[in-house]
Amino acid sequence: MAKGEAEMTTTHDDFVRQALKEFESPLIGYAVTFLHDVDRAKDVVQDTFIRLYQQDIEKVRDGLKTWLFTVCRNRALDVLRKEKRVVALNEDELAQVATTRRTPAERVDLEERVAQMRSGLERLSENQREVILLKFEQGLSYQEISEVSGLSEGNVGFLIHTGLKRLRGFLPKDLTANLTPQTA
Repeated sequence: MAKGEAEMTTTHDDFVRQALKEFESPLIGYAVTFLHDVDRAKDVVQDTFIRLYQQDIEKVRDGLKTWLFTVCRNRALDVLRKEKRVVALNEDELAQVATTRRTPAERVDLEERVAQMRSGLERLSENQREVILLKFEQGLSYQEISEVSGLSEGNVGFLIHTGLKRLRGFLPKDLTANLTPQTA
């Protein structure tokens, strides 16, 4: 292997390693919203990073976050189509992940709030739920959500607005107080 190839491989490997470090956890959380299973979500995210490793880094570098979420979403939907079933969310696993380093009282409160929010989100349309999770759970901009979902930015904004309005209608006010999107 020539020196230039070795440097490119190291740079390529470092790029993928850094992407894995930064995005693995958010992608697993995102995949769980589709698959309702942490192990299957990890498999989808692993496949996403394998695909990243196979990519020409220069083609994805500028839009890496969007590229990763798009590939992850498509892989999760492929898994669902292949299995033709949706597995129920394991609340115990979700609570265990969400409640590290908290007092027992804080854990109980958080578990209750998470359950209320998940219940409220399940009452929304699939599109509303997806864009809200991408905005608030993953921190994507409207443009990034548009690229991931294939929806127009205007449609993304409308879905977030109407979805939050519906959520506020059937969740306690203290749970939805911080749910105000900034247009981005």
